[in-house]
This record gives sequence, structure tokens and C-alpha cells, in this order.
Amino acid sequence: MKFTLPFAAFLLFGFSVFSQQVSVSGKITDENNRPIPFASVYIKNTTKGTSANNEGEYILQLAPGAYAVQYKAVGYKQESLKLDLSTSQVVNMVLKIETYQLKDVIVNGGGEDPAYAIIRKAIKKRKSHLNEVDAYTCEVYIKGLQKLLAAPKKFLGIDVQKAARENGLDSNRRGIVYLSESESKYSFRKPNDVHEELISSKVSGRNKAFSFNRATDMKVNFYENIQDWEGLSNRPLISPIADNALFYYNYKYIGFSVENGETIDKIQVIPKRGYDACFQGYIYILENTWRIYGLDLYITKKQNINFVDTLRLNEQFFPVNAKVWMPSSVKFEFTAGLLGFKFGGYFISIYKDYDLEPAFAKKEFAEVLRINQGVNKKDSIFWENERPIPLTEEEKTDYKNKAVLAKKRESKVYLDSLDKVNNRFKPDKFLSGGYHHSDRYHHEYYELDPLLTSIKFNTVQGFVFDYGASYRKRIDSTNNHYLLIGARAGCGFSDHKFTGSVNSTVPLGDYTLGLNAGSDIIDLNSTMPVSPFINSLYSLFEKQNYEKLYQKQFISATLHKRITGGWLATVGAGWADRKSLTNTSSFSFFNPGNRTYTSNNPLIPAQDVPLFAETQSFKITLRTTYDFSDKYETFPTGRRYLPSPYPTIGFSYIKGIKNFLGSDVDYDQVSADISKSDINAGVLGRTSFYIGVGKFLNNSSLYYPDYKQFAGNEVLFYKGGISSFLLLNYYNFSTYTEYFEAHLEHNFSGFILNKIPLIRKLKLQEIVDVNYLSTPTIKNYAEWGAGIQYLNFRLMYGRSYNSGSATNSAIRLGVSF
Repeated sequence: MKFTLPFAAFLLFGFSVFSQQVSVSGKITDENNRPIPFASVYIKNTTKGTSANNEGEYILQLAPGAYAVQYKAVGYKQESLKLDLSTSQVVNMVLKIETYQLKDVIVNGGGEDPAYAIIRKAIKKRKSHLNEVDAYTCEVYIKGLQKLLAAPKKFLGIDVQKAARENGLDSNRRGIVYLSESESKYSFRKPNDVHEELISSKVSGRNKAFSFNRATDMKVNFYENIQDWEGLSNRPLISPIADNALFYYNYKYIGFSVENGETIDKIQVIPKRGYDACFQGYIYILENTWRIYGLDLYITKKQNINFVDTLRLNEQFFPVNAKVWMPSSVKFEFTAGLLGFKFGGYFISIYKDYDLEPAFAKKEFAEVLRINQGVNKKDSIFWENERPIPLTEEEKTDYKNKAVLAKKRESKVYLDSLDKVNNRFKPDKFLSGGYHHSDRYHHEYYELDPLLTSIKFNTVQGFVFDYGASYRKRIDSTNNHYLLIGARAGCGFSDHKFTGSVNSTVPLGDYTLGLNAGSDIIDLNSTMPVSPFINSLYSLFEKQNYEKLYQKQFISATLHKRITGGWLATVGAGWADRKSLTNTSSFSFFNPGNRTYTSNNPLIPAQDVPLFAETQSFKITLRTTYDFSDKYETFPTGRRYLPSPYPTIGFSYIKGIKNFLGSDVDYDQVSADISKSDINAGVLGRTSFYIGVGKFLNNSSLYYPDYKQFAGNEVLFYKGGISSFLLLNYYNFSTYTEYFEAHLEHNFSGFILNKIPLIRKLKLQEIVDVNYLSTPTIKNYAEWGAGIQYLNFRLMYGRSYNSGSATNSAIRLGVSF
């Protein structure tokens, strides 16, 4: 009896709630009985509404009562209907194509189109509309659909026909490949604070997955001067009512219509230059207030967008109160094609229940996103009552069929059968791609390195076989933590030395423990600026041995923890026995310049003498960084901290301890640095910088491997990085006293070079690099580079300086990797 009464009360309450809900549903068509996709249906003077689906069908859940229902769509005349709902009703609505009237304005041959006067007023009011809302909350429903429209039967040896069938597509390899829905509570506070809590999520065919739908990703604001759609567009896009929009756009007045006593002007926006980062289409302006009433715009490959061929944006607004209008819906529709595959789809968001005077918790905006356990477990009854956009028959079928597939895919039998196929050993793939063995059900994974890339060459060891393997297992399903174990073994065929090492990463609650031990032959420069593969190519084909090596037997441990927010700390300790090595091989396939190899001593390249005596070291390392941000996302598996918009500062301290475990070193090194990558400079591109300074407070006893090393480059293939130098010698500038370095890189993202037709067609980007280094031995070293980048290729001109006089200059074709 203790639980019977509350349970009965719950049933009565639940029945009462659902019994009070009625609906108005139907189909929205034009005068030719063709469905109007995604037409809007809203209750007048409220923010409660919905959208029709792709076939014009809609449903709106309401409490019994009298309502004035408004039906509207871009390009159609709005209709209103008064309904007295005591039971659910079916209302089919026909919308007439909007007839836009022209004002009594005379435009002479040399006169200005009336659209310009309207746009100037909209530009003048842009900032006030941008700032009229300081904060708000709302509820957002997002639906995403992606369809495969065409595909070849086979692609690069893959049986596309079979894969399509296994994923629920039809015999022509067509159908829905992604269908998802989500509901969120979205909060915003100026200038850029957001918080989103996912209330429900559903992904067709993936019972355990969360949808990719994010209200933050759907948010657009054309009152901003530029639309920075990072990832989708290589350049920020100019708003049609930006302060400088008249430089980028031509405008054409189409006409006006009247809705609810308001005059709405329809204006066509046309880029002045075809390849500018601009939109095409129509903007609707509300007269007197000169605010945006609606948008119907699109961009194409001419605007240098990624992934898709055409992207169309439709945004509609409604009044939240007498002074403020907010988005009622946003829809992105896209098409794409590549190598015989054709895709199409859309993402649409519906907004309701705006609150323009919300009260926020003190630290609410530290958490940007929250996804609680169980939000993807809502049943079909829940979605039938909450879903504002009805499913089409195709979507219903997709959910139903893929639910069966999802259940099958989660079974041990299916996962084991999948692993059995994928785990087959194939000699050809083992040579170039290695071997991967998976046990998906138990979350265990084994990997073996490719055979071909394990064969290298250097002048110290000759040909080297250096092979690696790894093991990964999930040991904490709640936080998705994995145990990692790796091992390497190698042998030099000229020096006859064997190497071997093991490493492990062990999650320990909030800490991460790293363990390393073994014997290896490694680069004298701890930044490892030249890869063994690139050094092998230069040695064998150009007889240039850039990589200098030494032998190291070692054991070390590190402990890493996030102290709080953007504050990270790592402490490490390690012992090592270091031994200088000399060349043992002079082999090469070619010698085009009649060269001889330099010695393994970078400071005396003409004499193969040891760089340092055999020595032991024991050192303790402390490293901490802080990025001035505490923004994070919360998932059922734990928190994920977000990149900071501010620079990251770092501090390091290394202490070499003498006489402990036979250690010969005695030094204290301190360093500090500040850096930031991809600083958004709007239409001018992106900037990155790194500044570092350091000093050995005590250098009583240390050896070359203990020096401060710098990431230089001397070869055609440039290993990029924010703290890398383009032309710096790999080893000669290492220091044991003090140093200062600064790096600046700016990527113009085609802003300047886009004016050149060929470069515009190839999507080249202009790069400017400036690097500076100062140590007591070289005093000043500076270099700059400028050039163009296509994909990962660079053509750069660089010049280095020593004490103010030019020492070398070169034009290099580099490949970043």
C-alpha cells in the first residue's frame, strides 16, 4: 500500500495531462495542390509553433481553447485562421503565391534602384538590432536528414552495393544515411556566452548514439558584419547588411507585401564579384523598424565552401514582444557530389518559448553543453507528443527498419562476425597499412605497424628495422577511459645494435600515468625536427644525412592532471644512460653531387668524433599551462574542455640531480611561453603566434642532450608547427645558457590572392611567416617567409640573419606534413 497510492496518483495525473492535449494537423499546399515544404505554423502573438515536413504535413499540439493560427512560407501570402479547439482537428491549408507590389517610384536610366535606400536604412539600424537583446533562453527542436542520391556499385575495391544493402538503402544504393532529432534548452548571454542542455535525442539505426544536432551550430545572426562558419567556409562571409555590404553587393528591389499591417520589402542580393565571400538570394526587410523579416540565401563552390556544392539558408523571424523579433526557424539545405557519389539533405531548427529576461546561475555558462545519461532512451510515445515536424512515410520506414539493424549490430554475435571479417590477415595490406585486430564487444584493440615503413636508413645504424605494436582496452566504461600499452623493437644492420622499449598510459581517476622504459637510438634534437623517413630519403638518394643520433637507455614516469578548468599540470621523473655514437655506414643509392656524409657530431661535421662522453642523468620535470578559460562540455562519459579563445601561458622547470642513481648532471632550467593558434582576424584570415623565453639558472654539469633545442628545418619537406623555424639548422643553435624565440604566422585565406583567377580556381592561400631567435652564441637569428599554400604545399622565400647581416637566403618548395 505504501507505493500504491502515489503510483495511482501518478497515473491519474499523467492521464489528465495527456487528455488535455489536442492537436491541429493537416497539409499545407499551394494553389496547384503541391506541398509547400517546411512552411511555418504559429499561434498569433506567441512563440509557440511548428514547421511542416518535407511533404507539407504539420501537427501542432495545444491545450483546448481558442486560437488564431498563422500559416506562412517564404514567397507565399500569409493566411490566418481562427480555431476553437475542444478536440483535435484536421486543417488543410492552401497558400497563394505572394504578389509583390511595386511602389510609386520612378527610376531613371541613371537612377539608383529603390533597394539601396532600404538597405542603407537596414545597415544604419543593424547595430541597434544586434544589441537589443542582452540574454535569452528558448527551446529548440532540430532535425537532420542526409540522403545518398547516387553511388557507384564499387569504389576503390569496396563493394558499395553490399555496404548500401547492409545499411538499409535500396537496390539502387539510394536512401537515408543519417536521420536524427533532438530537443534542447538553449541559453544565451552577451557577448558570446552559451549553454545548451540536450533534453532528448534520437538517431536512426543507432540506439546508443547522441545526435550531432547542436543549437549552437544552427545559430546564425545576419546583424553581425560577417558570418564565420568555421569548417564549412574557408573565408568569413559578408552579411548583406554589413557596414561595408555596399562594397560587396548589388541590390534589386522586387516589391512589397503587407502582412498584419506591416510592410515587407523583398530585395534581391547579388554579389558584385562572382568569387567574393557573399550570399545570393533574397532578404526581406520590415519597413519603419528596418529589421530582417526573413532570409532566403545560398552560396556555392564559388564562395570557396567545403564539403558541399550548394548550401541554401532559410531563416524566418517572429515577434516575441512589441519591440523584439527572434528567429522562429532556421534551415540549412545542401547538395554535394564527389567521385560518383551524390548527397543531399537538410538541418532545420524550430524555436519556441523565448524568455528575454532569464535568471542564470553564477557559473552556468562555464558549461557550454550538457548531455545527461538517458536522453537517447525516450520511447516512440514521447516523440509522437513532442515532435513538432511530422515524419514522412520514408522517415517512419527508416526508423523502423534501422531499429532492427541497430539491435542486431549491438549483439555479440554480430560484432564477432564483423570482427572475424575485418580481422583477416592480408599480406598486401600488412606491408603498407599494418594489421589491426578488434574485439568490439569487449573493447579491445591490437595494432601492428606497417612492414614497409618500419625499414629506415641512417648513417649510424645503416639500414634499420624498427617495428612497433600496441594494445588498447577500455577499462572504464563510465568515463570511456582506455589502457594503452605499446612496444617497439629494432635492429641496425650496420652497427648491429638491438633496441627495444615499452610504454604505457594508465588512467587513474582524474590522473593519467605514463610509463616508459627501454633502450633506443634517438635524435639529438629532442624536438625531432626531421622524421626518420625523410632522413632516409635524403641519405639514400641525395647522400645528405641530416639526422644526428645518440643511444639512450632509460626509464621514466609522468603524472598528468587537470587541476581545474584550463589549468593543467604534469610532473615527471626519468633516469637515462646516454652514449654518443659515430657513423658506421656510407651507403647510398645515388650521389648526385659527389658528396660525402657529414659526421654524427653536428658541431664538428668533418670529424667523426664523439659529441659527449657516456653519461647518466636523472632529472625531474615540472610543466604547467593555463589558458584563461573554464569552458567545457559534459557528456555521460565525463567532461571535455574546450579550446580557449585566449592565449595559453606555460611554465616549465627541469632539475638535473647529480649523484642520484649515478647521475652526472647538475643544472636548473626554467622557461616560460605564451602562444595562440588560429586567431580569427575576420576577412583578413587567421594569425598564430608563439613566444618563448628560458634560462639555465645553474649549468654546472650538463651535456648536449640536456641543451635547449629548437625545431629547425633544412630540407624540402617542411614539418610545420607554431614553434618551428623554416630555415634554421637542426643542431647548431642549441644552447645551455639563455634564449628568446618568437614566431608569427598569418594565413590570409585567399583574401588577397583570390583576386587572381588561377589561384582562386586552385583555392590557394597566402602565408606569411616571421621567426626570431636570440641566444648568446648567435645573438640574433631572424627569418621570414611568404608564399602560397595549396592543400599542404608551400612555396616560400626565406632569409636568415646573423648579427644583422644576411647569411643565407633560399627559395624552397616545401611540403607540410
